[in-house]
Amino acid sequence: MKGRTSPALIAGAVLVGLVVLAALVSFVWTPHDPLKVESTARLLGPTAEHWFGTDKFGRDVFSQILVGARTTLYVGVIAVGVAALVGTPLGILAGMSMRWLGEFVMRVNDLVLAFPALLLAIMLGAVYGASTVTAMIAIGVATIPSFARVARSGTLQVMSTEYVLAARSAGRSRFFIARRHVLPNIGGLVIVQCSVSFGIAVLAEAALSFLGFGTRPPTPSWGRMLQESQELLTVQPRLALVPGLAIAIAVLGFNLLGDGLRDRLDPRLERR
Repeated sequence: MKGRTSPALIAGAVLVGLVVLAALVSFVWTPHDPLKVESTARLLGPTAEHWFGTDKFGRDVFSQILVGARTTLYVGVIAVGVAALVGTPLGILAGMSMRWLGEFVMRVNDLVLAFPALLLAIMLGAVYGASTVTAMIAIGVATIPSFARVARSGTLQVMSTEYVLAARSAGRSRFFIARRHVLPNIGGLVIVQCSVSFGIAVLAEAALSFLGFGTRPPTPSWGRMLQESQELLTVQPRLALVPGLAIAIAVLGFNLLGDGLRDRLDPRLERR
């Protein structure tokens, strides 16, 4: 099985590539101004001019989908980046420290895990106001425990290996062992967790925007497009279908990519 690329990895890479391509294209081109309101073009169906039609304000839906991809990826990259940069060192610390310190770090980690991103965003939104930054912070903090658990699990496995025991016998510092031996060996686990967490972040950002605690108007957001379309669900279901499919494609793509990377990077699975 070595060297063979799994179908999940290919499918995930293709779906994620579509989302990234949409975001990149939105920087240089959109069919129409996604913020332009045209009262004479309200609720138009798909045409050669408006590929996905228009919404209740006369805005081009396809242009909003393109720019919404940019918003979604922006929130995901920052949120997952914050979670990885904080959670991974915490997990390594918990795995390499004395037993009592490691247990203390993980119990605090479990306490943070008890606060879902939605609840945290509501709390932050009540204090600082709803915004994209609020959503990023809430999603990032809520995702830290996942990285800490994965990093701790991988660290404990690495610390029991013979080459780490030899390094400790040679008097190497904990920082040296963490940098030279632990981090490179758990890098695959962290990459897989980034992909899976990115899918969770996409879904969380859409949910927060749908509830009004995420990206503020007029910035296009897939979640807010769903929220704006709910009153027209029986009349114009496409207004909910289009952003819903975009969210589903993004989440499915990152989940498949994570599964494919896990199969590719986990040596235990490679030997099967």
